[in-house]
Amino acid sequence: MKISQKKKLVLLPLILILSIAGYYFYQQSLDNGKNESDKYFDEEGPAAYAAEENDFEAKGETAQETTKKPLVVKVDIKGAVKMPGVFTAKEGDRVIDLITRAGNFTANADKDKVNLAQLVEDQMVIYVPEVGEETGMPIAEIPAAGAAVTNGSASGAGEKVNLNTAVQADLETLPGIGPSKATAILEYREKSGPFKTIEDMKNITGIGDKTFEKLKDSISVN
Repeated sequence: MKISQKKKLVLLPLILILSIAGYYFYQQSLDNGKNESDKYFDEEGPAAYAAEENDFEAKGETAQETTKKPLVVKVDIKGAVKMPGVFTAKEGDRVIDLITRAGNFTANADKDKVNLAQLVEDQMVIYVPEVGEETGMPIAEIPAAGAAVTNGSASGAGEKVNLNTAVQADLETLPGIGPSKATAILEYREKSGPFKTIEDMKNITGIGDKTFEKLKDSISVN
């Protein structure tokens, strides 16, 4: 069927108007979609990213805490215990825990002078006195950083070395006492208990009258 010229003139503008309207609405739909996307990026995007980043950092910190090496605590136990010596403790251990590992108290230990509830720390020395013993020293002490002596007072210039609290380094400062004799003194003290008098030094193999004369003015037992 042929369309008359008159009808063509009417239909062409109508088609043009419909095409323009369709294009306009199509562009509007694209702009609305873009605005929604921008809004999500501006509001939701950064918040979601920050949450993910915080979660990642938290997991990283947790992993670091998990892999942290436990602190090694060494404690020296002396005096009236069944097995004196240096023991490894854990963070949170108390004096009673270390005394138990040292075989517990001997029969003549003065338990009332020991704070069993005290927390132990690295380089700590615990000295358990016997009943009636006057040690003149703290029962449990932690040396200052860099100190060479534990449990007693450090031996400075002009001070006597306490045979009952001295460690290897202190004993080696005495005249005529080298590493082997210092070790012998410590072993004697561990086996026989605290020195009662400075003359007890002569009971140790290798320390005779001549050696004793050299060091008697540099030692004490309290």
